[in-house]
Amino acid sequence: MDKSLLRDRRFVLYLAYRLFLVLAMQMQSVAVAWQVYEITHSALHLGYVGLAIFLPTLLFALPGGKAADLLPRRNLMLAAEALLLLASLSLYISTSVQEDQLPLIYLTLVFIGIARSFGNPSTSAYLPQMIGSARLPQAVAMNSTVFQLATISGPALAGLIFAWGGGQVGMIYAICGGFLILAIIALLKLPYFPAPAPEDRRQLELLGGLRFIWKEKLILGAITIDLFAVLLGGAVALLPIFARDILHVGPEGLGYLRSAPAVGAALMAIFLGIRPLERGVGRLMFMAVTVFGIVTIIFGLSTHFLLSLACLVVLGASDMISVVIRQTLIQTHTPNSMRGRVAAVNMVFIGASNELGEFESGITANYFGTVPAVVMGGLGTCLVVLLACWFFPALRRAETFRDRPQNS
Repeated sequence: MDKSLLRDRRFVLYLAYRLFLVLAMQMQSVAVAWQVYEITHSALHLGYVGLAIFLPTLLFALPGGKAADLLPRRNLMLAAEALLLLASLSLYISTSVQEDQLPLIYLTLVFIGIARSFGNPSTSAYLPQMIGSARLPQAVAMNSTVFQLATISGPALAGLIFAWGGGQVGMIYAICGGFLILAIIALLKLPYFPAPAPEDRRQLELLGGLRFIWKEKLILGAITIDLFAVLLGGAVALLPIFARDILHVGPEGLGYLRSAPAVGAALMAIFLGIRPLERGVGRLMFMAVTVFGIVTIIFGLSTHFLLSLACLVVLGASDMISVVIRQTLIQTHTPNSMRGRVAAVNMVFIGASNELGEFESGITANYFGTVPAVVMGGLGTCLVVLLACWFFPALRRAETFRDRPQNS
């Protein structure tokens, strides 16, 4: 393990920024869902929560990516954090409004989606600019570890605060604001880099990221495989049905099932931080997505809680391998002047697969049943791997992250 990363004050500050940001966003998502459901008692309105964030992300991601390639990225990150801090204040205010809370909540969620659209591409593009390509695979793994740990602990912390505070979501929003202030402080201590210089005027185009990914078959293949694997293998969206009707473990068991993929992902990310991927990265990605599909099938057929739990841990671990490989390939093969727009395209496609994957799972389960829906999703994921072997041979043959695709 290259311990120089942990001795790098800049990288430690970057990890602190990511930790505080993700903790705040995870806690906030739990509080918003609870608040909206308490007001409406409607599952449809819970769907609107995701939609209110996703639609502005879809609309503003490409402009956000272009901004990340034209302006200093740290400045954009600071602006996004400031907007998120104002959003936490707005949500806190919504708890004291007696009537018409929903319009204020949904409007705030729209601004959160806009902030993500400009903040996420800059955050993704900033890391390789600061670290350099030599230590990037390990840096991506460590960054993913922090993300997964915050993803696990954020909702749990929100639950504890909610119970301790007597069911008042306002306290959670206040603490989220505190975490965001800490994230801003960490950001202010990170180095400032001037705006990247474009290699030519064509690269200033809004759709430059899409054109670049289409030409770079390694990146196109990695994004495509991940997109369809998540789109088809959306078993997590159906976990409440498994917990109540199939495994009969109730809400407590559902909590364990929901946390299991993140636990597997965190453990794998820690392992990859200690033992970075160096050889056979293309084959490893295909193998990881294949394992993802297989354990999805086993999970769908399982009627034993411990087996189902183990499947979800393996599912999260295999997904983390593909995430680290995809992210590292994108960062390694994308020039600095294009990283913002490429990161924006990646955010849209992977975000879309998460949202649409939940929708697909619900529709399939409604028409074919829960177990057949999950099994078909796993089989579909395995089929995607076979097709990707045919369409993206350069990715399959990639030995290291720095291999260039050959015409074939």
